[in-house]
Amino acid sequence: MVSADRCFGDNEVCPWRTNQLLVELHPTRVFEDTAPRLADLDGDEIAEMITVESALTQGARLTVWGQRGGVFRRVATTPFIGRANRWLAPVAAADLDGDGQMELAYVDRPHLAKTLRVWRFFNDNLTEVAALSGVSNHRIGEDYISGGLRDCGGKPEMVLADAAWRKVLVVAFDGRDFDVRDVAAFTGRHSFAQVLECKVR
Repeated sequence: MVSADRCFGDNEVCPWRTNQLLVELHPTRVFEDTAPRLADLDGDEIAEMITVESALTQGARLTVWGQRGGVFRRVATTPFIGRANRWLAPVAAADLDGDGQMELAYVDRPHLAKTLRVWRFFNDNLTEVAALSGVSNHRIGEDYISGGLRDCGGKPEMVLADAAWRKVLVVAFDGRDFDVRDVAAFTGRHSFAQVLECKVR
């Protein structure tokens, strides 16, 4: 479990302790998403925490938090989308292309832009390496994010809907390009479950 004392201020730097962590953001910011996500991004066997952080006038950004030098703090962020009420929906945290470095993927504005963005995490920095339009993983009114990551015995693959929510797509990334496969018709939430469980290839 990530752990620290109560944290205040815009930098949210927290002394590293035990048991529980509470981060209080600046009053103009909130955490979104369904829950924080944990993944070891730098290979030190200690998980970083990945959150969606939104600003009142700038929309959302992805933020990586972690233990550095005995304190829990922001490690890296993507830029804010740049406009109020604009959101992103996480997809995956994994070594998507097998090069030993971790990537973070999310759908930028899943109701509007419908663009998958892949960022590489290296030396506590995030660099955007690829983008793919015409996909989504969330619909207005739903309290969950659809799709996600699967591993059917090869490289990790992302599972998404097409922009019109008619198809379930499997998306692989080789470090440069995307391989997009239409594997099933979308007929409800169960359509994603079958693909994620590798029952549909």
